[in-house]
Amino acid sequence: MTRILVVNSNTTEGVTARIHQAGLAAAPAGVTVETVSAPYGLPLIVTRADWLVAGPATLAALAERRGRYDAAVVACFGDPGTDAARELLDVPVIGISEAAFHAAAMLGRRFGVVSFTAALKPMFVDCLERVGLAGRCAGFRMGPAFAGDPGRVAEERRDLLLSLCRQAIEEDGAEVLILAGGPLAGLAPVLQPEVPVPLVDGTAAGVRLAAALAGLAPACKTHRARTLTGFEPRATSLYTGA
Repeated sequence: MTRILVVNSNTTEGVTARIHQAGLAAAPAGVTVETVSAPYGLPLIVTRADWLVAGPATLAALAERRGRYDAAVVACFGDPGTDAARELLDVPVIGISEAAFHAAAMLGRRFGVVSFTAALKPMFVDCLERVGLAGRCAGFRMGPAFAGDPGRVAEERRDLLLSLCRQAIEEDGAEVLILAGGPLAGLAPVLQPEVPVPLVDGTAAGVRLAAALAGLAPACKTHRARTLTGFEPRATSLYTGA
């Protein structure tokens, strides 16, 4: 049995519940999914500053359950803490933005990114450049500022998101669309019957890739034990190996 831990890097339990259901639906046979919220931090990750805060919280969640999973998924677009987790853990760690970008790039020549608020765009651009797929992106279609319940944004902005999907296809030439952001987990299969191109859910892509990599990647560590001071014990344990 392959065990996958999915970490929601924000603290909104309603978002965690959405992510968990999307992860369960995507999990192949023989794969179990556990989903947890960040132990501290923000209810919604929007800006670069938020992303930096979310990194240590994500690492703390991963450290707390170390040894109880065979691969991990960071279910927050922007993938906070993912690069650090790969250095510190001996299991594969997948971020949902990187998973979605790669999956979309294999489903069509040009993909578009659709999300519920334009405030997320700078973080998405950074991610695209980091994974080397900026040239495959047809563009971004994003809603106005959002200040409601992150766990309800998928329902509250369903019609807006559908309209943005159509704009991305008709005006940007997108052949594949990514519904970007943990709060939109599970929305892709709901909208798919009304959208004429493939819709990619980052959580689903992350869980599928994590399950595959769990059977491919050898267990190894790429860092040596060091002393980390001033951080809470869960994050510190990743450095000390305790």
